[in-house]
Amino acid sequence: MASVAVQPFSGTYRAQPVPSSFAFAVRHSGVFWYRGSLSDVAATLRGDGDGDGDGDALALEGSARVDSISVVEPPAMRASVLGPEFFDAERHPEVSFASHEIRRNGDNVEIEGEITIKGITKPAILTGTATGPAVDHFGANRLGLSLSTIIDRTAFDINWNMPLPNGQPALGHDVTLKADLTLIAQEEQTEA
Repeated sequence: MASVAVQPFSGTYRAQPVPSSFAFAVRHSGVFWYRGSLSDVAATLRGDGDGDGDGDALALEGSARVDSISVVEPPAMRASVLGPEFFDAERHPEVSFASHEIRRNGDNVEIEGEITIKGITKPAILTGTATGPAVDHFGANRLGLSLSTIIDRTAFDINWNMPLPNGQPALGHDVTLKADLTLIAQEEQTEA
């Protein structure tokens, strides 16, 4: 995807916690999607440049607290997902992402970076859409990002499985990750 400057900006945008979300889905029993979400999400998008192509840069960093996980299952299942066989939340309380390069073409965006889950960092490419920046009805400057990627959970030491009667594993290896971020421009702080 070619880089195209669309409404370049300088400054810092931070995700608003309430409308922002981070979710995952993995195939279970070869039939249905097992889904979950993390509600305690933080993200920062920084831009430095005026769009002249000389040194313009964007950087995105984000994280989510594992203990904020919600799964549509009994409480025992939540405890299992937080435990050592899955996220190991006690030793690894966050999942995180940091970008190396962001390319935008119109509303389409591609972000190369690294994702860290369970203390293991691997390269990842996130794709999706970006909207804005735009001024809302309160006068705040906002951006929207909707991003997704597919990872192999076993690359992050999430190996739990059990065989189905047909011999196939109960839990798929491929996990779809999705982040929907609403980001708001931060006031510039001047040092005294």
